[in-house]
Amino acid sequence: MDRTIKPETLKSELAGKFVLDVRRVGDHHAATDQLAGAHWKDPEKLDLWVDSLPQAQEIVLYCVRGGGVSNSVVDALQARGLNARFIEGGIEGWKAAGGTVVGK
Repeated sequence: MDRTIKPETLKSELAGKFVLDVRRVGDHHAATDQLAGAHWKDPEKLDLWVDSLPQAQEIVLYCVRGGGVSNSVVDALQARGLNARFIEGGIEGWKAAGGTVVGK
């Protein structure tokens, strides 16, 4: 199973995906934007919310730059059998590729 999705690919495939924002609390609070329709979840509390995620829907997640947070969360979700990938470069990579964001 793929672990990542390129921002350029996601732009044409975003429809129907469950978008998960897993930026750390401080990063999330400091940010002014997010991907449209994104659901923010605290990555430090994954065990509390992982069972609420859609089982049959593809999950695309992001942190700030697609580093440690995205890797650890995607590992945990895939280990539970969920179809999850993270955006290469995080939300910063998404914006650099011309992906749209909305205020939060």
